[in-house]
Amino acid sequence: MKTLNYISDFEKLTNFQINRYCERFSKAKAGSNLTLIKIRLLHFIRNDGYKIFQNSLILILLLFPIISFSQSKEDDKNKIIEKRVEYLIEDAEESDADYTTIFDQLSYYFDHPLNLNRAKLNDLEELGLLTSIQINYLLEHIEKNGKLMTLEELQTINGFDTDVIKLILPFVKISTNVDSPQLSFNELLKNGDNQLFIRYQTILEEKKGFSPVTDSALAASPNSRYKGDESKIYTRYRYKYGRHISFGVTAEKDAGEQFFEGAQKNGFDYYSAHLFIRNQGKIKQLAIGDYQAQFGQGLTYWSGRAFGKSADIMLIKRSAQSLKPYASVDESLFLRGGGATFQFGKFEATAFYSYNNIDANIDLTDSTSIDQEVLAVTSLQQTGLHRTFNELEDKDAIIQQQIGGHLAYKTRKLSLGVTGINSDLNTEFNPNLQTYSQFRNSDNNQTKLGADYNWIYRNFNFFGEFSQSIDAGYAYVSGALITLDPRLSLAVLYRDYQRDFQPISSAGLGESSTNENEKGLYMGIITKPVKQLTLSAYYDQFTFPWLKFGINGPSRGYQYLTQLTYKPSKKMEMYVRVRERNKLENTAVDLTEGIDYLVNEKQTNYRYNYSFKVSESIKLKGRIELVNYNKEETPLETGYLIYQDIIFKAKSSPFSFSFRYGIFDTESFNSRIYAYESDVLYAFSIPAYSNKGTRTYLTVRYKVMRGIDIWLRYALTYYDNLDVISSGLEEIQGNHKQEIKAQIRFKF
Repeated sequence: MKTLNYISDFEKLTNFQINRYCERFSKAKAGSNLTLIKIRLLHFIRNDGYKIFQNSLILILLLFPIISFSQSKEDDKNKIIEKRVEYLIEDAEESDADYTTIFDQLSYYFDHPLNLNRAKLNDLEELGLLTSIQINYLLEHIEKNGKLMTLEELQTINGFDTDVIKLILPFVKISTNVDSPQLSFNELLKNGDNQLFIRYQTILEEKKGFSPVTDSALAASPNSRYKGDESKIYTRYRYKYGRHISFGVTAEKDAGEQFFEGAQKNGFDYYSAHLFIRNQGKIKQLAIGDYQAQFGQGLTYWSGRAFGKSADIMLIKRSAQSLKPYASVDESLFLRGGGATFQFGKFEATAFYSYNNIDANIDLTDSTSIDQEVLAVTSLQQTGLHRTFNELEDKDAIIQQQIGGHLAYKTRKLSLGVTGINSDLNTEFNPNLQTYSQFRNSDNNQTKLGADYNWIYRNFNFFGEFSQSIDAGYAYVSGALITLDPRLSLAVLYRDYQRDFQPISSAGLGESSTNENEKGLYMGIITKPVKQLTLSAYYDQFTFPWLKFGINGPSRGYQYLTQLTYKPSKKMEMYVRVRERNKLENTAVDLTEGIDYLVNEKQTNYRYNYSFKVSESIKLKGRIELVNYNKEETPLETGYLIYQDIIFKAKSSPFSFSFRYGIFDTESFNSRIYAYESDVLYAFSIPAYSNKGTRTYLTVRYKVMRGIDIWLRYALTYYDNLDVISSGLEEIQGNHKQEIKAQIRFKF
């Protein structure tokens, strides 16, 4: 108030003007007075035209510095993406997965920040960096106080501390301009964003699948060699106009697949294309070609990947986007056809249809079949690899049709939805069911119905979904995210997936890769006892009421993670983590008779990770990770991984690089350790470090000129204890493996 009195001495303000300013000031969060005074002063002067205050305002701003968020935005973007990739692999442990679709949105928002003053509920949910509670507080603040003036004003909103603001900073902006587009043809040509990627990669050592063989030997054993060459080729073209239009074509040839010859006379083995339109009148989303559909908490239908258990406990909640364009190279996690979402006030209606050729193992044993048509399918294939005679025989063997829809009622605090999905194969489905899998689907037609909810009440966010397989079992999940204090958040989730629940495409949180035969209770906490420390932890206890693969009886287990992060300055951050998983498995002891009994299998990982910004151009990162693997009645296995990264990125230089040198020693693949590696844009390298040796890579980026970037990557793994790497057609004679990768991007 003293500041207001001081200013009033320079200008004769009416009581109404002063009262209006005080009223807006009083709505701020307690504890941010100086910041809000500066922010609202700026707004007051700019909107009401009191130029006489400008010199005084500059003096005030100098006397009371505002918190600075000027650190490198691109570093923040890469850091966020790296963390989230590691969250994805902690449970899935996949070394060759493609996460393009998940992180494509973050990369787009980095180049085209989301205007928080224009963002709607769905826009903020799609960003994927804010909880529903934070989104609610942000929209509520704007409704009550008007548009945001600066990013610093976010500090006055509940749930937005410095860490949260830094998290979203690379991807958002503050603007009062109206950015609704006029979608004329000239506008689309003039201001659209085009990107073209071309990538080549190969392994320098010869694999058995590419080694020379005589024609007679190949004729006798047609699956003993790959049909194509060693190169892996990827190309992608993408056009975007804001968030309103996206069009793209993606093509890929895997190593060993033919290229413009043999079975691949059309060039690439895999092609994908999409056209996606947003927010045109009543049409909220329109997808044509390849796309993904995601609803509720992922139980009834969710095509694509989703986060599992990680140090960020808030990620246990799914943030469904209904429809989204698909530009990845995972050949099984998408729909091919069309879908649309319509908005009518607070109601949203989505309908989608897919007609897709999919890979499958087929049964042609009926000798009465003259034309050898597919009689039955024994299993579905999801590798996307078509390198040998057998793999090519399985390619596009059957047709899968899926039709579904979702109806939702959505407000800022409450969302209720219902989902229906029907999946049909064009032939008989006769899987080879075992005792443990006898409740799985054995029909070529499936139908599921589900209902989901999301409700925000003060600092509580309740969410969940119930799903029912027609003529089979059900599954449900129910959870809550709770913000008791800006320094304390809790998460709890209970799940019950019946043994005869038959998921079509599901991604509910769980210990198993499929949402069936599992019950569990998850509890998590994030707290900041002091400014520099953050403690994250969760404990998940689960049971499997029926048998599982490799487990000859009902079983149980638990998993926990504890991570303490210390950030003494903007330049330094480190954390220590303990993660343990303990569950029952069949004994490894050979039994001459009887059923295998169950024993505990426990794996504990200990990790120390640090990052230090030496200068504006150089950053150091390093990790030490230890693992103990202990299966009862077998010797204890241990392992470790130590690596050091050097990252160079200068604003004034077109050249940047990331270098790693690591050493590892694990006693077997059971004690392997996964670690994310820097790679070329839209490629992901997450190798499993196992056995004993060293691994080195160098990823270089060079900006040739405006709109042209080149990446080069070289990686070498050297093993001290192996003379033969891998097995089968992937076998390499020797103790080292080298990979090269080159990519060029054109932006225009």
